[in-house]
Amino acid sequence: MTSNDPANRYTAAAIRAFAAQSGPESGGTGELNAMARQIAAQYRHDTLSPAMVSGIMRLVEFAALMVSGYAIGFAYLGLHVVTDWHYPILILIASSLAVILLELTDAYQIARLYSPLRTAAIVLPVWIGALALTALGGFFLKVSDEFSRFWAGAWFLAGFALLAVLRLIVAHLLRRWARDGRMERRAVIVGGGQAAEKLIRSIEKQPYNDIRICGIFDDRDNRRSPPIVAGYPKLGTVSELIEFARITRIDMLIVSLPLSAEARVLSLLKKLWVLPVDIRLSAHSTRFQFRPRTYSYLGSVPMLDIFDRPIHDWDSVAKRAFDIVFSLLGIVVFSPVMLATALAVKLDSKGPALFKQKRLGFNNETIEVYKFRSMYVDQSDQAAAKLVTKGDPRVTRVGRFIRKASLDELPQFFNVLKGDLSLVGPRPHAAAAKAQDRLYHEVVDGYFARHRVKPGVTGWAQINGWRGETDSDTKILMRTEFDLAYIENWSLWLDLKILFLTPLRLLKTENAY
Repeated sequence: MTSNDPANRYTAAAIRAFAAQSGPESGGTGELNAMARQIAAQYRHDTLSPAMVSGIMRLVEFAALMVSGYAIGFAYLGLHVVTDWHYPILILIASSLAVILLELTDAYQIARLYSPLRTAAIVLPVWIGALALTALGGFFLKVSDEFSRFWAGAWFLAGFALLAVLRLIVAHLLRRWARDGRMERRAVIVGGGQAAEKLIRSIEKQPYNDIRICGIFDDRDNRRSPPIVAGYPKLGTVSELIEFARITRIDMLIVSLPLSAEARVLSLLKKLWVLPVDIRLSAHSTRFQFRPRTYSYLGSVPMLDIFDRPIHDWDSVAKRAFDIVFSLLGIVVFSPVMLATALAVKLDSKGPALFKQKRLGFNNETIEVYKFRSMYVDQSDQAAAKLVTKGDPRVTRVGRFIRKASLDELPQFFNVLKGDLSLVGPRPHAAAAKAQDRLYHEVVDGYFARHRVKPGVTGWAQINGWRGETDSDTKILMRTEFDLAYIENWSLWLDLKILFLTPLRLLKTENAY
């Protein structure tokens, strides 16, 4: 696809540039109507991700093949199956090859998992092929005569039986989860009328459809956009959609507008990109034809990917594991420092050692962040409505030191264990925090896009010098810019880099009061 293709126009940079020309967005202030709130209440809980289910299936089948290989070997050969290095290596290689070949034949696609009898025609030759390739390797390495033929035959039968039974069980579970609404991708259609109706009908025709359409949002009135489309109600305007997505667990927004309506599409995306959801532009009825790799598909319905939800599925699992391991390590390493800090705070001024403050977290949800108290109790600013400045009389003597050294943030390791924070991410701000006399989201267009991921104890902006007082528009603009760059370029290696650079960069304390 060339740079002149219309699909290339709807990038994050294009949306933000358009937003800058059009003025700031508040992130949505629409008040939901009673019907929208009633429907939103049905979707407050997370669902099972199809990608997670298929990923777990890979692990389960690999473990089943490994365990069955060892179990049969132990029953027939005793400890020889463990002490002889040939057996563990063969079991590992054959099990890995089976899972890899099943992946290459799309046997872990959700549609295939729904039909275990049809995929038996794939599973059997794949398992035969995995064992045959392993045996061939053993032949060339001249170690094939080291293995028991009976064990190999028994493992072949047991392995196939396990794969077949597991897939029967998973197919039953998938149908039950789909029926109960536990495994589905929840979608909202943006834009109504005939185009939306055609799109909905096409999605509903897909076999093994896991898309649950939760409703339609459109800025047009009922004369141009009917209140009911293909049996689904129009729940409100796009501004109200933002509030709807904040209080529900929505996976995907599908914009049902023609690519030729570029100004309207950009205007919608400008409002919607701050949400932590996948955003797709329907290409179902467009006359533009792109290369096949340009599209993603809901079944066979083509979509153009505009934004992907950041850090989801297995990435979120990896990040959560990273957070738990390193926050526990941090608590152990810094526990003497935390105890000493708590004692110093208590001795310096009356009041509790800990201070709890409500801040905005993932998806604009309110979280309670722990800190060591650095202000006098009667002058504490729960809402953070007034910035702490140099020489601020509200800050205690110990408070000045712990704020400069960022020791006041150490209790947030416990926020990480609770799951409210991540170790690395955009720093959480209080809802009333201001740059000079304006709220942050009034200064920075797209400010709420920072909340597409869980906030962090430290972040990319902090190690690049953008920490401390935000007494000018530039400071919050740059902080947001670095936060958005972190979200768009996230990796575990980046988290590790930020984590280990944080102590070094905190030595520069000129902006911390």
